[in-house]
Amino acid sequence: MLMFVIPSLLGLIFFLAPLNIDGNFTFPLALLAKSLQSFLGASILPIVSMVIGLAAIGSMIASIAKPTFITNSAILTRLFCLTPIWLVIRTLGAIFTLLALYKVGPEAIWGGDTGGLVLHDLLPSLFVTFIFAGLLLPLLLNFGLLELLGTLLSKLMRPIFRLPGRAAIDCISSWLGDGTVGVILTSKQYEDKKYTAREASVVATMFSPVGISFSLVILTQVGLQNYFVPFYGTICLSGVVAAMLIQFLPPLSYKKDCYIDGTLPDKNDELVPEGHSAMSFGLELALERASKVKSLRSVAKEGVHNALDMVIGVLPVVMAIGTLGLIVAESTPLFSILGAPFVPLLELLHVAEAQAAAETVLVGFTDMYVPSIIAASTIDSDMTKFVIAALSVTQLIFMSETGSVILSSKIPVNFLELMAIFLLRTLITLPIIALVAHMIF
Repeated sequence: MLMFVIPSLLGLIFFLAPLNIDGNFTFPLALLAKSLQSFLGASILPIVSMVIGLAAIGSMIASIAKPTFITNSAILTRLFCLTPIWLVIRTLGAIFTLLALYKVGPEAIWGGDTGGLVLHDLLPSLFVTFIFAGLLLPLLLNFGLLELLGTLLSKLMRPIFRLPGRAAIDCISSWLGDGTVGVILTSKQYEDKKYTAREASVVATMFSPVGISFSLVILTQVGLQNYFVPFYGTICLSGVVAAMLIQFLPPLSYKKDCYIDGTLPDKNDELVPEGHSAMSFGLELALERASKVKSLRSVAKEGVHNALDMVIGVLPVVMAIGTLGLIVAESTPLFSILGAPFVPLLELLHVAEAQAAAETVLVGFTDMYVPSIIAASTIDSDMTKFVIAALSVTQLIFMSETGSVILSSKIPVNFLELMAIFLLRTLITLPIIALVAHMIF
């Protein structure tokens, strides 16, 4: 019982317990990450750059020389043995990092709105978050918490979202904490045969928005921080509606309901047997899971492996794809052209300054922060700013972070599918957000 209660309680506290620090809400995991970032100070950029460089060099060595010390090690094989396309992306991430760090080469790559933004503003916070998220993830996964919550919440998650009850903890950790943590937790569950391909794809693309703290940053950027409660309520409402509908549409509806190894799930896994309440059966499963933990050292080792997976696997991808996306957004009229069809829709929804707003609708695919930056400088209407800020969060998939994390994980969703899901989320959530905005303003 203690092996179940103490680590699980610690996991809930680290990932989900809200803290009020100087009038601002945060979470212990975010607080730890921020403290480490402050402690490292200016040295964090060279450290992040070194990690990305090591990832690229290690992958080249593993792909070309195939040394036995890598091929005979499960963890090194997982970290450095890549397919050709991922090797190219990881190498590109290292090149962009060097150019942005030393500000050499074309300014379009290292400028403050492209590679410089990703390297200086995004990667340091991801780096420290990944370290603590990876180390602490076993507290949620290994001691029975998901078994208990899965049983308790299965009657809610199954009929509404066609997901197992354990998906609730992924959803909560994303919505209250951090979207990347939710994606990584989902990927880990998929690898461990806790989710089918369809379930993992739905959870990652429907329930992994940025957390509360970053949503407040977005709203502050457009100068509407006093509207945070209705703002986040709008995000939750439109997000739930999107999750209920999009799972029945391609590409998610085409995902197979089988595990990572092709085996089919036991549909009776979450059924409460006769003579048990949901609580008693969930607790029984939780204690059974906790009893399998024989060594805290092995748990700590798994946490270190998780952290290495995230840091080495994800940071180069975010740098490469995020920089490329921002270059397209900043240097070409592509997103203005692509946004043009949304002008009639925004006008139909009576959103003021529809032409300027349309230019921000699709740019969020590159980076979620970019629409609010554009809106703050080009749009006067508070209602339109509210719509743009809320939409940028509910779109969920942006390639400088969440999209890159999904692509670099084992979750079976490719780039074109992410684009399709992004568009579906935009079309479904935009009318809901606009309706609520009209009620507020």
